[in-house]
Amino acid sequence: MTLSPLDDYPVHQAPEVMRHVTTSDRNFYDRYYFNLHGCSDELMLIIGIGQYPNLGVMDAFAVARRGPAHKVVRASRELGDDRMDTRVGPFRVEVLEGLKRLRVVLDDNEHGLSFDLTWEGAIPATLEPPHYLRWQERVVFDSRRLAQTGRWTGSVVIDGERIEITPDRWWGSRDRSWGIRPVGEPEPPGIQVKNTGTFYWLYTPMQFEDHTILCIVQEDDKGRRLLEESVRVWSDETRENEYLGRPEYHPIYVDGTREVSTATIVFSPPGGRPFAVRATPILPVHMMVGTGYGLEPDWKHGMYQGPDLKVQGVSYDTRKEEDAARMWGMVDSVGRYEYLDGAAPTSHDTGYGLYEYWALGPHHSFKD
Repeated sequence: MTLSPLDDYPVHQAPEVMRHVTTSDRNFYDRYYFNLHGCSDELMLIIGIGQYPNLGVMDAFAVARRGPAHKVVRASRELGDDRMDTRVGPFRVEVLEGLKRLRVVLDDNEHGLSFDLTWEGAIPATLEPPHYLRWQERVVFDSRRLAQTGRWTGSVVIDGERIEITPDRWWGSRDRSWGIRPVGEPEPPGIQVKNTGTFYWLYTPMQFEDHTILCIVQEDDKGRRLLEESVRVWSDETRENEYLGRPEYHPIYVDGTREVSTATIVFSPPGGRPFAVRATPILPVHMMVGTGYGLEPDWKHGMYQGPDLKVQGVSYDTRKEEDAARMWGMVDSVGRYEYLDGAAPTSHDTGYGLYEYWALGPHHSFKD
């Protein structure tokens, strides 16, 4: 066992040093996620920084979608003994004020993407329901996550062009999640080959001028709910969160695909009037291309990349047929959200935020 500076703080949860977690599951992770957008189809930037204590790895990525360009910078190193050290080569995250303000940096590098950004929460950080799934006897998800919408200040540089980021128009959302989920090098599938492969998912932090709706829907192939959330959180911290009941999700797909063109999400708050929000994806980012979320054999979250720091850049042009063909899987899109039929609780009836979805494998709503 090795001590770290964090061991000098009264934060221990178990008779272990702080670099070790209480489970030996190889898939334990602890991660930051951020997104930035201009409430338009101009640019979406997504950033992730994660630790994998039982794999001994820390890695980071940033992906920028601007026009047809899909540009990724990623880095990986051995975790070491100090989990307070959030640097991964040119990446770092700094907590300036817990649950409110953070700084996220990608220093200048040879791959044409860098930034220095400060996040400020627009709503209180909100704890989501636990995510727990057991497939064929194996616990594959057992995690917790906080969510928050907010605004950005700073700058982003893409291929030498500097973009000034001001909070009046550059919004976004973030989460902090930790626990167990599939990470690292592939494991022998064993009995998991019997899984249907369904991952039917919707995650929509909808940011309006004075409030946010946090919505999650996950279903199995028969449409049974595995995880759900719907809550309205006000920027005014004196107002209580409003539970919005069971969310109903009605996507419309582009013909012949599972690409969402628009969707309606219906909320039924207990004792209140049901209402609907129309969601329109306006700038898709394919999260499984280059970032570590996908099936690329040489780079996955938590995958050991050797004893030395490794920093890489990956770029694609979605106008090219071979690059466009790579764009599949989980989509994190800028979404436009509109209250329907005058249901907005204030005068702010149009908002923007993350529209994250995936419809993988069989599901009762598909005929194919």
